[in-house]
Amino acid sequence: MEVQVLNTAGKETGRSVKLDKQIFGIEPNDHAIYLDVKQYMANKRQGTHAAKERADIVGSTKKIKRQKGTGTARAGSIKSPLFRGGGRVFGPRPRNYGFKLNKKVKALARKSALTYKAKTSDILILEDFSLEAPKTKEMMLISNNLKITDKKSLFVLPEENKNIYLSSRNLQGVSVVTASELNTYQVMNAGKVVFLESSVGKVEEQLKQ
Repeated sequence: MEVQVLNTAGKETGRSVKLDKQIFGIEPNDHAIYLDVKQYMANKRQGTHAAKERADIVGSTKKIKRQKGTGTARAGSIKSPLFRGGGRVFGPRPRNYGFKLNKKVKALARKSALTYKAKTSDILILEDFSLEAPKTKEMMLISNNLKITDKKSLFVLPEENKNIYLSSRNLQGVSVVTASELNTYQVMNAGKVVFLESSVGKVEEQLKQ
C-alpha cells in the first residue's frame, strides 16, 4: 500500500511511501487490541483510593451496652459499621491495577490498530518539518491545510521535538508522540494518524523485532 507524501501546505510532494504489509496489512486481532488498551487504561489508574474499616477507626473500645435485656441486638463496639461514624465494610484499599502482557501481544495489537487505520485511509504521511520556536498558530495552520481540524489527530514524530510538542499542546484534539512511544490506545483513539515521513521506517523497524 502506497500513501502520498504531503507537505505542510497540504499539497502532494510527488513522493510516496510504501507501507509494509507486515505492519499495516495484517489480519487484525481485536482481542489483542482489547488487552493492550485495557492494560494502558489500567496503568493510568492511581489506585490510591482507601476507606477506613472498623480496625482503622479511632474511638473507644468500651462495650456500649449490656449484652442482654435491652430488647435490641447485641453490640460490642461503637466502631461497628452498623453505627454512624463506624468503619466501612470491605472498603477500597490502595492497589496496583496493572497486569502483565506479553510483548508479542502488544506488538500484534499495535499492528492491528495500524491496519485498521490503513484500511479506512486514516493514515497521512507528512514530510519532515521543524519549527524554529513554539507557535500554536503554525500547528493550527498545518492541521487546517491537512483538513483534520474536525477530527482527533495524532502526529507521530521520528524523535522528540520540543517545539512541535509545545505548539500542539493547546490545540484541542491534537496529540504528539514519538515513534518509540506509539501505543495502541493512541492509534485507536485518533481519527487521523499523521506520520512524519522518517517516522514510518522507525515504527516498522520497531514492530518487526
